[in-house]
Amino acid sequence: MRWSNRLVLGLMRALANLPLPWVRGLGWLLGQCLHLVAARRRRIARTNWALCFPASSERDTRRAVRRHFVLFAQAWMDRSWLWEARPELVRRRVHLTGKLAALAGTAPTVLFAPHFVGMDAGWTGLTAHLDRRCCGIYAAQLNPDVDRWMAQGRQRFGNPHIVAMRQGLKPLVAALRAGEPLYLLPDMDYGARDSVFVPFFGVPAATITSLSRFARLAGAQVVPIVTRLTPSGYEVMVMPPWVDYPTRDATTDTAEMNRRLEAFIATMPEQYYWVHKRFKTRPPGEPGVYGTD
Repeated sequence: MRWSNRLVLGLMRALANLPLPWVRGLGWLLGQCLHLVAARRRRIARTNWALCFPASSERDTRRAVRRHFVLFAQAWMDRSWLWEARPELVRRRVHLTGKLAALAGTAPTVLFAPHFVGMDAGWTGLTAHLDRRCCGIYAAQLNPDVDRWMAQGRQRFGNPHIVAMRQGLKPLVAALRAGEPLYLLPDMDYGARDSVFVPFFGVPAATITSLSRFARLAGAQVVPIVTRLTPSGYEVMVMPPWVDYPTRDATTDTAEMNRRLEAFIATMPEQYYWVHKRFKTRPPGEPGVYGTD
């Protein structure tokens, strides 16, 4: 392991034992620094915010993006205690609330988990509190030491079934049919392949149809999981299962997913993952929105 990786991972393990306000304070400082130095990501976040909230003034946009960087950094620092602190402390800080009955039993279930900053806490909350084994998709990180740490952290509770992204659909559909809820994050721009252009806050956005496809292939219910960062930790909210979803039309279903996602974002807009190029893939003939970034 490289010395720089040892230093970073050692710091994260040390943070696990600190009081939460201290960890969040360090996250605030890191977020302010990132907002200052990560100019490219700052511009991407401001572009996304302006497209999605056109009524927002430039001053309000800048304030919201700065706040987003702080929340993003605090959520990253929280991985220290999510993956390294005592199990009882993790369960005390991460609360699983809402329609928990929707997750009882063995009915095939796709968990729609949007990209809020607390998405890893959402997974930890489910695997730490549920008796039911969950299934997740894992994309390898470029840094092998960080990859190993993240993989171990995400498999800490509940003996989850982890499927590498390169393995494709078959093991995921099999897991769903076997009664393992699938934690799915389909709300990013993954390119034109397997995507359709549907509105996201009124802007055409390339969106994969996997939520509809998995639900149809496995005869599964769709249960949204929305994770909110709070002063005391996280609230992992299990939403009611969607009625009349999926339909026979994947494009209609995907547009409906984005429409419902917009409502979730409206409750805590600064906690959504705005540093991602959500509108990178454009319809044929339409110019890019991020300039040279």
